[in-house]
Amino acid sequence: MANHKSSLKRIRSNEVKRIRNKYQHKTTRNAIRDLRAMTVKADAEVKLIEVTSMLDKIAKNNIIHKNKAANLKSKLTKFVATLA
Repeated sequence: MANHKSSLKRIRSNEVKRIRNKYQHKTTRNAIRDLRAMTVKADAEVKLIEVTSMLDKIAKNNIIHKNKAANLKSKLTKFVATLA
């Protein structure tokens, strides 16, 4: 167990950040799953904007790598383009 005040505070703040990162990551994955399940192009285009924004935010905060975010956005954009 940590002995210094600052170490104890760091442990607490790391836990809060870990939970927040986990929530944002899981929420984004669920949004991606929902987007891939869509069949109507108009609805998918609206959802794509939302998912793209989520991916940009978690990439900015280093929850996922920026290249992974770019790859996901590219694949999802291609998917939406193929919908009829």
